[in-house]
Amino acid sequence: MEMKKRINLELRDRAPEEVTELVLDNCLCVNGEIEGLNDTFKKLEFLSMANVELSSLARLPSLNKLRKLELSDNIISGGLEVLAEKCPNLTYLNLSGNKIKDLSTVEALMEMKMMKRKKKMKLVHLKDMRKRRKKKRRMRMKMKQAQNWEREKRRWASPT
Repeated sequence: MEMKKRINLELRDRAPEEVTELVLDNCLCVNGEIEGLNDTFKKLEFLSMANVELSSLARLPSLNKLRKLELSDNIISGGLEVLAEKCPNLTYLNLSGNKIKDLSTVEALMEMKMMKRKKKMKLVHLKDMRKRRKKKRRMRMKMKQAQNWEREKRRWASPT
């Protein structure tokens, strides 16, 4: 089901101005962009767009009351600066399962948030990033162990 149709279905004969929660999980996102969501959702506090093949947040409308945003299992790789501008009261963000390669993408968002509101975002989920960092840390440890082992071998082999 396309995102526009899903939004109309989720409204359940309510005006967009009245909606505080909107769950659009598993619907189809055309061209990787948000469709059908606009500035009329003034009271929206929780928005979930998990597994919708979203790649860009460029068409995200201004959602001043939005506090929780669920964006897990999409193909987002950058452009998170838009969130600080369009969602100034965001306190929870889930980005697990996206294509974010380094933490600098998220750190920029956190710094913008702190500068604007003087408070930190409460929770940012980056499960895949944590796995990658642990893997890199393990590799570094193995490299150090191998270097130490080589140094010890040389020390024992050299006559004193």
